[in-house]
Amino acid sequence: MDTLAIKGGTPVRTNKIGYGHQWIDEDDIEAVAEVLRSETVTCGPFVTAAEKALTDYTGAKYAVAVSNGTAALHCAIMAAGIGEGDEVITTPLTFAASANCALYCGARPVFADVDKETYNIDPDSIEVHITPRTKAVVAVDFTGQPVLADRIRQICDKHNLIFIEDAAHSIGTFYNGKAVGNIADMTTFSFHPVKTVTCGEGGAILTNNKEFYDKLVLAHTHGITKNPELMENPSPEGPWVYEQISLGFNYRLTDIQSGLLVSQMKKLNAFKARRQEIVRKYNEAFKDMDEIFIQKEVPGADSCRHLYIIRINKEKLNCTRREFFDALAAEGICCQVHYIPVYYFPYYKSLGYEKGLCPVAEEIYEGIMSIPLFPKMSDSDVDDVIKAIGKVAEYYRK
Repeated sequence: MDTLAIKGGTPVRTNKIGYGHQWIDEDDIEAVAEVLRSETVTCGPFVTAAEKALTDYTGAKYAVAVSNGTAALHCAIMAAGIGEGDEVITTPLTFAASANCALYCGARPVFADVDKETYNIDPDSIEVHITPRTKAVVAVDFTGQPVLADRIRQICDKHNLIFIEDAAHSIGTFYNGKAVGNIADMTTFSFHPVKTVTCGEGGAILTNNKEFYDKLVLAHTHGITKNPELMENPSPEGPWVYEQISLGFNYRLTDIQSGLLVSQMKKLNAFKARRQEIVRKYNEAFKDMDEIFIQKEVPGADSCRHLYIIRINKEKLNCTRREFFDALAAEGICCQVHYIPVYYFPYYKSLGYEKGLCPVAEEIYEGIMSIPLFPKMSDSDVDDVIKAIGKVAEYYRK
């Protein structure tokens, strides 16, 4: 048995690798330079081009590019008409923005539990948590695997709820042959650097509903419009005339970011193929390793994974999650944990949320960690990750 690096042994690798990383090449740099050489660096044609790239890929009718994924969620909640006293059901295994977006509009997040094998929100738990105050479901495609959208669609239709898919992890994913972005009433994307495609920061909301689209446009531009179809008093006074017809925010994406996004979208399928290749290698390597559990694939999914999560099997290991995590870091494999259940945070405790709301999610959280997964990983990088996990698992094996 090899001695762990954390115990004084030789590490698997000396140059550390993190769980995620962007891939920016010369084409991307030139795309940004093209914007900088142009007449417009914001509110211009590159934003329109980015939105078109998103609708072309997904098949959705409309896209609104915004400043980040959180802004996308906020705009979607606003467009859905969510307000004071309403409830929005979501998952606790997510970044806080999936729940915070309800609070921004005066609504209350309600946490449904997750499936014990896929870690995605459990449709049965959604239905249990519906009350007369429930107005929407924010279902998160955790790690890039799609939620059971057909079942959630049935629930939302039955109870007259708006289905918002938080697809921050899942651009490039398909469910039952249909692209994420063209399934829910509204779908939100994120283009943070560790996501599959990036523009530094950035996000978008996609929809097939014209009424939602008009509201999304207003929400991300101060509630201001020049559209005569929306204005209360269209005026012939001059082309400068505009109206603020609702309360919105400045959530615009710049042309500089949009130019990068357009370039990145051209690489989405290649990025997806490499991510899937790495996932297959991990699945094969870990399938018979009793010391860890791996996330099960969602039936009907063609997933573009943002994260690859392992979960330690405490019955088979003489270590804690922290010890396993630190041992991997010493071997040169720097992991992360996605996510701390949202209602564990002090702010949510101050609102009356307590531990115990979602037992399955809480149990899963206790053992999970995200290992490196990004397209720029070499085969030797992937082999190092597999070797390090095997080394740590063997050392701590009961």
